[in-house]
Amino acid sequence: MLKKLSIKQGLVPILSVLFGFVLGAVIMLIFGYPPIQGYIAMVKSSLGMPISVGETLRNATPLIFTALGFAVANSAGFFNIGLSGQALAGWVASVWFALANPDLPRPLLLPLAVIIGALAGAVAAAIPGALRAFFGTSEVIVTIMLNYAFLYISTHLVHNVFPKKIMAGVDSTKQISTNASLRTDFLTNLTHGSRLNLGLFLALIFLVIVWFLMKKTTLGFEIRSVGLNPFASEYAGISSRRTIILSMVISGALAGLGGVVEGLGTFQNFFVQGTSLSIGFDGMAVSLLGNGSSIGILLSSLLFSVLKNGAPGMNLAGIPSEIVNVVTASIIFFVGVNYVIRLFLAKAEHDKADVVKIEEETDSEETSQEGGEI
Repeated sequence: MLKKLSIKQGLVPILSVLFGFVLGAVIMLIFGYPPIQGYIAMVKSSLGMPISVGETLRNATPLIFTALGFAVANSAGFFNIGLSGQALAGWVASVWFALANPDLPRPLLLPLAVIIGALAGAVAAAIPGALRAFFGTSEVIVTIMLNYAFLYISTHLVHNVFPKKIMAGVDSTKQISTNASLRTDFLTNLTHGSRLNLGLFLALIFLVIVWFLMKKTTLGFEIRSVGLNPFASEYAGISSRRTIILSMVISGALAGLGGVVEGLGTFQNFFVQGTSLSIGFDGMAVSLLGNGSSIGILLSSLLFSVLKNGAPGMNLAGIPSEIVNVVTASIIFFVGVNYVIRLFLAKAEHDKADVVKIEEETDSEETSQEGGEI
């Protein structure tokens, strides 16, 4: 039974991706674009050269962190939509600290900047967590509102709070020092000038850490228990309030790390953002597609990165890059309605069981008839 359930859980995301690509192909055909050439161009653009591979891996890195953050909160039964704001908090805090202390030695400055960014994300997530734990407020509404709050707070910090000595212009800071950078000459040269950085290895480490936390520790068991049934967990002696806040803090810290790798790795500075960070919402989709598992999140983040980085290549094939957004949206749609896929699989299994039952009854009747003739 468990094996069948595991197979079904694995089929749902695979079929979601397949249906998304099929729907994207149908839409391309409707508008007169060749889907096969489009998908080939997309893959070549995202994986065809070392620099493309490096950028694809770089783009997947923050998605891993935000997806892990969403998965932890979701395991506790909460829908953390504030990943964008929490990642933004981590980005601002890490870059601010790095620019304020440029001369600290790298072995000290870089870890401190990363930790401070994670703590900023944790604090940002602790607010909706505490409100939910003590007042029963909806974390969905609070986190959505806080996304805008952190967005405008970051703009205010750049325009009115950051000292002029760390500013390069009205809307952006100076570049961080090499002591605070996640980039290395080895990775840059290996991928022919891409922005791939040490954040990727940090993300892979946290994939293992979060898996161990959720599957092998008491805290992970408590988080999952509260997510399944908070009332039964309270009866069993698990503090649901403490678990709620801890799960949101962990979720926010992971999202904050997503912002850290953007600030210290990809962009090397901070600049005013016009909208909420896309890595927050994309991370939610990555986590849902990956079913919240570490290996699923890794594969899903790579898929979404290929889709995003492959969009410019579709232009070379004469296909608007917006088609990639349609494919991505289609995949998210099928993930969101995965119960339809589950229903389809259940019906197929039920029909198969009926066929087997009919065959068994037929064999039984034939046996009885042969016995009667004898």
